Amino acid sequence: MYMKAKITEIFSSIQGEGLYVGQAQTFVRFYDCNLSCSFCDEHKKKKFEEYTPGELISAVINENKKVISLTGGEPLLYSDFLKEVLPELKEKGFSLYLETNGVLKNKLLEIIDFLDIISMDIKLPSSAGCQALWKAHSDFLKEAIAKEVFVKSVITNKTSLADIKKAVSVIEKIDRDIFFILQPVTVNNRIQKINQAEEFLSAACSRLKNVRLIPQVHKILGVK
Repeated sequence: MYMKAKITEIFSSIQGEGLYVGQAQTFVRFYDCNLSCSFCDEHKKKKFEEYTPGELISAVINENKKVISLTGGEPLLYSDFLKEVLPELKEKGFSLYLETNGVLKNKLLEIIDFLDIISMDIKLPSSAGCQALWKAHSDFLKEAIAKEVFVKSVITNKTSLADIKKAVSVIEKIDRDIFFILQPVTVNNRIQKINQAEEFLSAACSRLKNVRLIPQVHKILGVK
């Protein structure tokens, strides 16, 4: 099947978020997203290049990193394209790491067999300025637990404790062992001090076994 995907950039760096902070990875940043979160600056990017499956495979192989992070934007918008790319990358021994907004369950199911790690967002309405997506997140997480998965939520000084508790409830009903990462928002490359961070952490820890507060480390180090 001949198709192309819109790619914002391909680069190698360290993973700056979540449980795999510091790991060397190759990042494939897909263009466009089905959501528009208030703290996101990716939707402002208008430049992209189009890659065929073969061109993308060659590009990531040239980066020579064992782990490939599919990020965005929202990679699952390109599930048909990924079905052409991921099997070959798996055959070549790469580990595949998906960063996703965690609402496109059916798209996930099309490629989940080829994934190793899923970094899934739960979008808190008070943080992201979007509609509540609790059911979509729950449905997604129920499928994502077939792989190694952790959940991440961006917190701001607009984040409500009620939203933190709702996110915790979504995770708790599926598996209390799932890691939940609270990530302070970054604005203009500066990590914000979140006034209620300790309260949010305490609320999550009271019901989940594995909770962490981890900022965007790549922003601290001044790398991509």
